[in-house]
Amino acid sequence: MKIKKNDTVVVLTGKDVKKVGKVLVAYPKTNKIVVEGVNVQEKNRKARSAQETSTKIKKEGPIDASNVLVICATCGKATRVGYSEVEGKKVRTCKKCGASLDVKPAKVEAPKKARRTKKAEVATEAVAETEVQEVKKTTRRRKKAETAETEA
Repeated sequence: MKIKKNDTVVVLTGKDVKKVGKVLVAYPKTNKIVVEGVNVQEKNRKARSAQETSTKIKKEGPIDASNVLVICATCGKATRVGYSEVEGKKVRTCKKCGASLDVKPAKVEAPKKARRTKKAEVATEAVAETEVQEVKKTTRRRKKAETAETEA
């Protein structure tokens, strides 16, 4: 299947024609995909106890993968998916501009010093919280004193 999770696609047929959404789930064996905001189905959920209320649950249903086109990130057009080899790996490419569709954002690792200072950050947050609590206590005392003065 040429469409993968997190691709941006446009719907070509059905009740949701021309809707653009992100692929949430791909089922390659059945050639179906679930697209965000497309083929929304309502299901009534009955209350199980006296405290609960009955609700309508909205959920996206699967559609056939042949009913959508992938939108290229570089040219911004709906395009068919082609394949090419880059450094010995098979990569999905845009048929219109030739750009790769499999570009993943680079993972940025935190430097080791930042990891060590995590404990220090937690400690400073705890100190800040205690300071806020002390300020709240003093403002409560002031308010009590003011109300006592106004009553007297």
